[in-house]
Amino acid sequence: MNAQKEYSHITHECVCCGSEKLARSPAILMPFVANRIYQWEPVLIDDSWGLKTIQNGYAYPLCNSLLCKNCDLLFLDIRFSNDEMARLYDDYRGAAYTLLRDKFEPGYAERNEKFLTSINYLSEVEAFLKTHAPSPITILDWGGDTGVNTPFRMDPQNTVHVYDISGIDTMGEIKKVSLRTARLNTYKLVVCSNVLEHVPRPLDLLLEIRSVMTSDSILYLEIPLENHRTEYENTDELLNKKRHWHEHINFFSASSIQHLLKCANLIEIDFKVLVIYSEGVRHHQFMVACKLSPP
Repeated sequence: MNAQKEYSHITHECVCCGSEKLARSPAILMPFVANRIYQWEPVLIDDSWGLKTIQNGYAYPLCNSLLCKNCDLLFLDIRFSNDEMARLYDDYRGAAYTLLRDKFEPGYAERNEKFLTSINYLSEVEAFLKTHAPSPITILDWGGDTGVNTPFRMDPQNTVHVYDISGIDTMGEIKKVSLRTARLNTYKLVVCSNVLEHVPRPLDLLLEIRSVMTSDSILYLEIPLENHRTEYENTDELLNKKRHWHEHINFFSASSIQHLLKCANLIEIDFKVLVIYSEGVRHHQFMVACKLSPP
């Protein structure tokens, strides 16, 4: 696999390691995502349709859950294009996004207010990174939204940049930069937090991130260990009970992360699974610090 490869919209290989040894199970694409990207809506099929071989009931967009037998990545078979990703994440969690999502998922607008505030475990992220990236440092938060959750952003000694496709303004003194501008700067810490689970080509993204790193740069990856993975450890259950897909289209394991880093020529220097609580629910986050492999 490489960054210049032409990809199919429906993948037949693992997006982490490239293996074609995949198990699959039928699933659906959630209505909000389907509508935001494709303007599709659920439809009720009844007798008036006159379909002799189709049973009555609600119809939703079909897809497949895939499980890589090589690296253990669980993922959606649909790989969204750049244009589709732009439609999904334009003005992310803004007014139009929130209104549409609340239509399909009542109560989302209220929950969204909590997403706009800083995460409750940022101090633990900073503690994890402090020995690897002591102040003063230059920081690039790749996919960092407004910068509200960027580690060390409150330290006035640090310079903080954000590169993000959402178009949302950054907060305070944090500077939004283009990819071209980011490549002209030197960063000690590059942050990619809660991004890899969203993107259609995680390996391509890491290869692109490498372009803003030097041999002295530390890359911090934060990736959810999805509750679905902790609930179902049996491989068959893990695959067959993943019946729907939303914005998170890649469900990583420790093994799939390690394969991904190897394919991207990155070396893991620190690794931790953090337990966090959000609205009283227990969650797990992978915390990974890595560097470029020596030439």
